[in-house]
Formats: sequence, C-alpha cells, structure tokens
Amino acid sequence: QVQLVESGGGLVQAGGSLRLSCAASGSIFSVNTMDWYRQAPGKQRELVAAITSGGGTNYADSVKGRFTISRDVAKNTVYLQMNSLKPEDTAVYYCHAVIGTDPRLPYKYSYWGQGTQVTVSS
Repeated sequence: QVQLVESGGGLVQAGGSLRLSCAASGSIFSVNTMDWYRQAPGKQRELVAAITSGGGTNYADSVKGRFTISRDVAKNTVYLQMNSLKPEDTAVYYCHAVIGTDPRLPYKYSYWGQGTQVTVSS
C-alpha cells in the first residue's frame, strides 16, 4: 500500500508565500514523475508543476517564475514553493506520483494525495 501525505497549505495574503510538501510512503520500489495539481471551485483539476526522477521540471504558464517544484529522492518527497501568491491561486492542491511497487513487474501506478487547501486573500 502506498500513501501520499501532503502538508503546508493554509491562508495567506496576496503576495505572500507558502511551501507545500508531499511525502510518499509504503511499498515503494521506484518513484517516477511527481506532480502538483490544483482544483478551484467549479473548475477542472489542472497540472501546476511536475518533476521527473531525473530532475526535469515543467510548469503551468500561470505559475512560471513564481512557483518552484523540487524533490528529495531519498525521502520520496516533493515540494512546491509558492511565491507572489495571487487570489487566483486559491484551490485545493493535490500531490500525484507514478510509483512502481514491485521490482519484478514493469507496471507503475498512479497515486494521489488527499489534497491541501490553499487560500489567498486579496
């Protein structure tokens, strides 16, 4: 069983910063891409940032230059540093990871965290 546990959400004023963390635990053999998604009320879930096992990163245009994704491979943890936050960043942020659980099998599975609320006041 694999779990993704997020932390670090909260309420912040516009222009402020927050750092989200997501730790993967359980029967983990390998962790491929780790991502952050977000879903605002009435909107579809969207990709915010992604980081590969080799450290390559990708960002949504709306957060480029403000958000930074990083990971600690040894700890199976991914971070999202969010600076210059705007009210439109308000959403539930979800951690996602593609994880292999058995070295004998080529299959990898998609796992999601429970979500953490980020609220940016104007």
